Amino acid sequence: MISAEVAIYPLKTTDASKVINNSISTLKNEKVDYDVNSMNTKLTGSKEEIFNSLEKMFTEAENSGSEVSMVITVTNSV
Repeated sequence: MISAEVAIYPLKTTDASKVINNSISTLKNEKVDYDVNSMNTKLTGSKEEIFNSLEKMFTEAENSGSEVSMVITVTNSV
């Protein structure tokens, strides 16, 4: 079991909230527990599930057509 805190920062867009919310919505179909707060999203699950979820979040944000930065902290100290 590991956990990760992730923040998506859309760049060069007029609708950052939409990019962030669409990215977070990819977690609904994943096998991770997650908690959304005002600064980031915390995920908890197996290492494979966490990294797969992070990739899906980034891909969704990237597909918005704008540039995106993703800041992640990962720990095995749950």
